[in-house]
Amino acid sequence: MKKEKINEIIKILDKEYGNVDIALEFSNVFELLVATILSAQCTDKRVNIVTSTLFKKYKTIKDYATADLEEFEKDIKSTGFYRNKTKNIIATANIILDKFNGIVPKTMEELITLKGVARKTANIVLGSGYGIHVGIAVDTHVIRLTNLIGLSKNSDPKKIEKDLMKIIPKKNWRNISFEIQTLGRRVCIARRPKCNICPIKHLCNTGKKFED
Repeated sequence: MKKEKINEIIKILDKEYGNVDIALEFSNVFELLVATILSAQCTDKRVNIVTSTLFKKYKTIKDYATADLEEFEKDIKSTGFYRNKTKNIIATANIILDKFNGIVPKTMEELITLKGVARKTANIVLGSGYGIHVGIAVDTHVIRLTNLIGLSKNSDPKKIEKDLMKIIPKKNWRNISFEIQTLGRRVCIARRPKCNICPIKHLCNTGKKFED
């Protein structure tokens, strides 16, 4: 990937989607962590509907740590994979209370020791919760689009993240995820991509064939 190409992609995406921020709604870092865990295989819109009630019912980390398993499953059922998510959230709340003095960790190394937390979730919590940028959040949109555009040939999120960190300036690490996600939701839709209106089609390995 030539530096000029990635810089042009960043410039265009900044212009198109630079005002886009995280879609998940939260009022503190732990709520962000919970919302991000819930967002796995679920839309942000659905997560926000669920958490609008959930965050009023469970107000402290201790509330989550002591939550009734079956009741919590019902509370988050519509987000999918609710049994695993329930176990992970309750376990994570207990770990934060027991090992981190009730404070969501501020390092990648500590965050990924929590249940249900891999690098993507940790990057989101660090970036949007603490303003700390040590990596790039790679979700399903980022995986799909980086391959289509030609930014990475890998399918493994960790390898894709490393590929992106090599070519994207650190100052852009947080925003690039949101911008690629937005492109994926609005234009480069998985089953019906709108390549003809894509702002970076001339820079995309797949989209070039749709150029006029």
